[in-house]
Amino acid sequence: MRIVRYTAGLLTGLVALVLTVVLFFSWFSYASGLAAAAGGALAYAFLWLAFGANLLLWTAMGLLRLTEETARSVLRRRPRAGGRRAVSREGSGDRVLVAAGAAGGSGSASELSASGHAEGAATALADTGQQSSDVAERGSGGVEAAVDEDLSLAVVIPAHNEEPVIDGAIASALRLFDRWDIYVVSDSSGDATAEIAANTGVNVLELLTNRGKAGAIEAVIEEFALTDHYDGVVILDADTELDEGYVRGAKRQLRDPAVAAVAGFVVSEWKPWERTFVGRLISSYRDRLYFLLQYFMRFGQTWKRTNTSFIVPGFASVYRSSALREVDINPKGLVIEDFNMTFEVQRKRLGKISMRPDTKAYSQDPFTFRDYYKQVGRWTLGFWQTVRRHRVWASVFWLALALYIVEVVVVAFTLLATTLIGVFVLVGTLWGETALTVPYFGDGFTAVSAFLPLTAIVIGLFVPDYMLTCVMAMVRRRPSYLLYGLFFFPIRLVDAYLSLRMIPRAWTASSDGRWSSPIRVSNKS
Repeated sequence: MRIVRYTAGLLTGLVALVLTVVLFFSWFSYASGLAAAAGGALAYAFLWLAFGANLLLWTAMGLLRLTEETARSVLRRRPRAGGRRAVSREGSGDRVLVAAGAAGGSGSASELSASGHAEGAATALADTGQQSSDVAERGSGGVEAAVDEDLSLAVVIPAHNEEPVIDGAIASALRLFDRWDIYVVSDSSGDATAEIAANTGVNVLELLTNRGKAGAIEAVIEEFALTDHYDGVVILDADTELDEGYVRGAKRQLRDPAVAAVAGFVVSEWKPWERTFVGRLISSYRDRLYFLLQYFMRFGQTWKRTNTSFIVPGFASVYRSSALREVDINPKGLVIEDFNMTFEVQRKRLGKISMRPDTKAYSQDPFTFRDYYKQVGRWTLGFWQTVRRHRVWASVFWLALALYIVEVVVVAFTLLATTLIGVFVLVGTLWGETALTVPYFGDGFTAVSAFLPLTAIVIGLFVPDYMLTCVMAMVRRRPSYLLYGLFFFPIRLVDAYLSLRMIPRAWTASSDGRWSSPIRVSNKS
């Protein structure tokens, strides 16, 4: 079976590579002719629409970062280890185990109820003798492992009506954390979210009043005084599954005292057998988007010499406690929290934001187009609301953000306008003489088609975008992407529309941050 999969993956890569090369040379040949006829402006415009100046800029920064880090690792002299040293917890009596009633909360008894704490406390005492052997096994890497073990992390999982997936998220966290370090906050769920979480033995806080995700995070941190008892706080979505190397990677990055937050490296959960065609289309589109954004933009933005990242995704992030204390997690009027928390870190100069591929986590994408539209709308609205709230301040961060904003707005407008022009030209082409007899339409069609023929629009917009899909099919070794990629362009139009539509709403509408539960499917294998 492995040989079959390997062969299939290899063939997929070869087919995608051939397609990419053929499409590139075909497009380049056509664009060269177009450039000769129109001074090159259209060819450059279509390239810009497909790739973007920001992508090229931060790709260059990412290459510089990679070059610097590679050179440093080569030049660094590593002392030869004389053997592995086991790590024990002797002398770590100052560590606080947060359990039932261990920390005074700010919520009243009428609003907050807790379950599962007593069992967690009893288990903590019963398993103390087992901890040393577990830690010795996990920390068998010597001094480096000892440093990692000294960093204590709490895990916060805010949830609202997440009955189908909450057990999978907790099971994922339990593979990497002790259960008394995991805190689930059920934000006025109307299903069995709280009960399922409590049965796993983790700490559970149930809010009887719906506060939204940001309010839920704020409540559980205050209730258990997590920033006082832990060095850092991990925030996970209820549909997130952590990679086995996530904690090791996060602690490695937090070892740098200048790092205030670690961004999780999102990977789209790929379970096509659970999805309809639309669901698979959304998941494959997201996979391509995440790959491009993280490897070609955020890797450069999170270089210590740039530090201009404007998002620490809330699906799997880690904040150093000293920085989190200074962050206003739940200001009024915002629909989501992660953009705001990142802006808080940047504006208050709380430290650097770090991101590396060693903190992978798997996220469940929307299953329906309706949920996709609502999710992207919330994300986009949250971004513009955060820009409105924090306004402009003199910094390299805002200079980079301004370049991004300008490009997002201009590309979205140009993409939609060009598509409308294409539809206009298509109508004139299909209806022929009938359409040309319509007053003003005939003159407009003649003028527009002379400057921007239909073939130029189709080839210019579609081919560069589809080349990216071919590259992703080669990287991921998923031949189905070659099919789904044919339908990515309409989704890009939806994204562009929402980018523009949410701008006025961010300045005219206030949000309470309450949840809107999408369709979920159990993520337990």
